Amino acid sequence: MIDFNEITLFTKVVEAGSFTGAARLLGLPKSTVSRKISQMEARLGVRLLQRTTRSVKLTELGAAHYERCARIVADAEEAERAIHEGAETPRGLLRVSAPVEMAGEFLSELISEFLKAHPEIEMELDLSSRFVDLVEEGFDLAIRAGQLPDSSLVARRLGQDRFEVFVSPEYLEQSGTPASPHDLKARACILYGQGRRKQTFRFSGAAGLASVTLHGRFLVNNLHVARDIAVAGLGFALLPTHMCTQELATGRLVRVLQGWALPESGIYAVYPSPRHLTPKVRTFIDFLSGNAPF
Repeated sequence: MIDFNEITLFTKVVEAGSFTGAARLLGLPKSTVSRKISQMEARLGVRLLQRTTRSVKLTELGAAHYERCARIVADAEEAERAIHEGAETPRGLLRVSAPVEMAGEFLSELISEFLKAHPEIEMELDLSSRFVDLVEEGFDLAIRAGQLPDSSLVARRLGQDRFEVFVSPEYLEQSGTPASPHDLKARACILYGQGRRKQTFRFSGAAGLASVTLHGRFLVNNLHVARDIAVAGLGFALLPTHMCTQELATGRLVRVLQGWALPESGIYAVYPSPRHLTPKVRTFIDFLSGNAPF
């Protein structure tokens, strides 16, 4: 039979790096901690820890066992916190960072619904194209799209979007319809980004893969502006599909290269740690996950 106290004690010994440290954390005599670990090893029939006079190190089997035990303990601790926090009403100031483009597309409506449903929450929304430092600048979470950089932050996937190639009918008639992504290199392109006039895009289609480096006649760090410049007939633009729904419906933009696909772009809620999430943060993330239109 699994002894949860035994599992907890084992993980604390590993995390403390010694029997003495674990005993101090748990408020137990060192001899008790050592005896319990020995009993655990005897029951399993393997050595989990290599002992020295000052520290302990995991054996190969011990490392595998610790990984599983640590998950069990973490899940149990999180479940207990959820019980305590679940009884609380979400309240207080919620500080959120998001890209400028999201506000006009869907975020304003979602936040309005959220605040109406949770009258004890106040919110500060910072709209910026930069990646804010959540911890340093005191944000509870950020909404981010695309490829996330490696970091200590935790990301919860809210949905996904896909970029496609759009152009105005006027410019398409002038330039001709591209048959493959490589044809874009000879045409005016509108690119999104910061300080990168040349960008490489990887398409996939029935003919295989196509990696194309494009030079932007126009570069901007705002997708709304990129879309408007495309509508004005100044080139081909790679834009999120959800941003062009109205323009497609009215005929101001058309899709090209529909047999070629760009990688999907994930949309995420990013926050510093999964531990000790307050009810206001957890509630907002759950709300976005269930209501975001992607």
